[in-house]
Amino acid sequence: MPQMEQAHPAQEQTIIFVALELSKSAWLLASQGSPSGKTSSHRLEGGDIVGLLTLLRRLQARERSAASDEVQIVVGYEAGYDGFWLHRRLTAEGLICQVMDPGSLQVNRRARRAKTDRLDAAMLLRALMAWWRGDWAACHMVRVPSIEREDARRTHRERQRLIAERVQHVDRVKGLLASQGIYDFQPLRQNRWRSLSELRTGDGHELPSRLRRELEREFKRLELVLEQIAVVEAERDAAVAQPGPEDADAEKVACLARPGGLGTETATILVREALFRPFASRKEVAAYAGLSPSPFDSGQRQREQAISKAGNPLLRETMIELAWLWLRYQPESGLARWFHERVGPARGRIRKINAVALACKLLVALWRYLTTGLVPEGARLKAV
Repeated sequence: MPQMEQAHPAQEQTIIFVALELSKSAWLLASQGSPSGKTSSHRLEGGDIVGLLTLLRRLQARERSAASDEVQIVVGYEAGYDGFWLHRRLTAEGLICQVMDPGSLQVNRRARRAKTDRLDAAMLLRALMAWWRGDWAACHMVRVPSIEREDARRTHRERQRLIAERVQHVDRVKGLLASQGIYDFQPLRQNRWRSLSELRTGDGHELPSRLRRELEREFKRLELVLEQIAVVEAERDAAVAQPGPEDADAEKVACLARPGGLGTETATILVREALFRPFASRKEVAAYAGLSPSPFDSGQRQREQAISKAGNPLLRETMIELAWLWLRYQPESGLARWFHERVGPARGRIRKINAVALACKLLVALWRYLTTGLVPEGARLKAV
């Protein structure tokens, strides 16, 4: 959503709009000054921040010589591989920088369209100018997090990647053994090494030597992942139990972990990914997670489509998992009763659809709990 706290300069100011198309090898700039209306293109080596600042100051000096009022530079680029370091550097230099949401940019829907860096930079420039002048539908701007909040997200995101890697190693071990007729081996058990020496194939033979050595290497990689998961989880818990002075959200994580069914991991994801920021309404909360519906109303056809899936994917996945946990650990809550009254004895697709609806309602209820202290109806809190 647009960063409304960023006040636009006074109308008598001269504004130079600059759009950056970033890549590893080159930075392409498209700039336009408001008095002249002329667009110019410039090319720099990728990562040349000194050259970029020199070019921007030169453009500013050129416009200042042709205009008597103050000259302001507004820079915009797409969020992506380069992260937010460039935004922070340009802001520290006194420039106005906006990070644009790539998914919100309008593109030509022709079957074949020209795709070059020069055309992309010109498209970014048009969107930036339209947004700055009040057309909020031209594109959406990303809310840039602080360095501390961005760094606080790394713990739970690293754990997500490690869990996925653990699943890969477990599946690989099970797949190798299944090819030998062994289907009941559990790689995550502590006795994995002793059990490996006792394994026999489906036809009663010992494991082939090369297969055994491959399994041993898989065990070592699996144990390394398990060790790193334990380290990351300890770091996550310590951040809540003994928060640093720069961590403004640790108290929210501890508060959100109080209702039954929510642990430190789930509370950390919800707070670090979404609930640290202010929302104007429950619709904004649902839309940020991509859990808001997508209506279809055209002519005489009116129906409700599936959820938009336009928000934070990790937040959305976590909320759907939490919805099922909420039904298990908070069966007497108002949301759980709403789910059972709506679904009844139904199974399958209807139950899954309503679980997604429950996830949306639950996210809104937890947002209200954090902001106002209103506990979800009938929810049970853990003892402090």
